[in-house]
Amino acid sequence: MASIFAPVLYLGVVGGGLVIFSYIYRKRARTIQLEPYFPSHPERDAYVTLLQQTDPPAFEGLLKAALFCRAMTNMKRVLQIREDKVALQNLLQKGSIGDDLWNSLLQAEKELNADNLEVAHEANSFAAGWGTYIFNSALEMVYNQQTKKIFTDIPAAKAKAERLYKSKPKSKPRAIASAPSEPANGKHTESTKKEPSKTQSTLASPSSPSPPSRSTSPSVSNGSLAAPAVSTDGESVASMSDNEQGSASQTPSKKPKGKKGKKRK
Repeated sequence: MASIFAPVLYLGVVGGGLVIFSYIYRKRARTIQLEPYFPSHPERDAYVTLLQQTDPPAFEGLLKAALFCRAMTNMKRVLQIREDKVALQNLLQKGSIGDDLWNSLLQAEKELNADNLEVAHEANSFAAGWGTYIFNSALEMVYNQQTKKIFTDIPAAKAKAERLYKSKPKSKPRAIASAPSEPANGKHTESTKKEPSKTQSTLASPSSPSPPSRSTSPSVSNGSLAAPAVSTDGESVASMSDNEQGSASQTPSKKPKGKKGKKRK
């Protein structure tokens, strides 16, 4: 009997504690006010103020402009919620953020949907069917403002980048002689490449003809003309050896023998 009573008592204590804890937690969660995800809505407050103005009543065109500005603000918030919802959901699954921020986003989404329905109803009160395309016009206007802001911020961003990344040279750069411009067809380069080879060839073998070899006048020895000594391959007579010159001078010239008449017997 004692063995059955102990587990039943244990389960009753644990179950009662869980019920009491959940009741207290829910009651405390209802009393906690979540921090608003978006700040105040000045465009909505301006439209409501103009709509409640009776002395004198607000002009209809002014009311339409205020309603259109309210729709534009709602479209900006819709785009922001679409971008933040996916990121916050991933962070919530990883445990990087708490439930308070996620619940604040869900509450802001519900309030925005309700405000969009109110804007559509007010637009239909001004013109029939205007509530169907007022948000499309507001979205196009939002995109136009974003694109215009990008173009207007370009000069400021450029000046900031120049101040941050522009480096001044420490010393004046030296003047560098500009290289001669080469024509597109490449003929000039070929001619310049060929000029050094021509100069080398002219230095190695000059185009001027070699000086003629010195010729000696025929020497007369023993009343006969000796064969003149002609230089071969550009060599002069002085290049001949002394032995050759001495042998040439000692050889006597032979006279042709005349025919002797036969002696008669």
